[in-house]
Amino acid sequence: VQLQASGGGLVQAGGSLRLSCAVAGRTFSSSAIGWFRQAPGKEREFVAAITWSGPSIYYADSLKGRFTISRDNAKNTVYLQMNSLKPEDTAVYYCAARDTFHPATIKRASAYKDWGWGTQVTVSS
Repeated sequence: VQLQASGGGLVQAGGSLRLSCAVAGRTFSSSAIGWFRQAPGKEREFVAAITWSGPSIYYADSLKGRFTISRDNAKNTVYLQMNSLKPEDTAVYYCAARDTFHPATIKRASAYKDWGWGTQVTVSS
């Protein structure tokens, strides 16, 4: 599975961005797509995840209400709508696919098999 994240950029605090993750290849083998982010000097952290079927949706508790994940199965694309952005949201955002699904590990980066190149999001104060 190949993933390509896009949509990052520079935005002022309070603004919005929508990231896209285009999924190609053996998409039927993936069960869920997750978004993660990594700021300089920090560990990669879970942002949100969505399953292809259902869907089931999961968010990092700290981001609920500001971020919304969605998917378009016909386009094999997953979106991350980010509103009310804050400077602390600045990071490289990655999307990743996993071929097995278990709610207990949905937030665990090591459970995701395929990763795309990230897209930079910079929020200025």
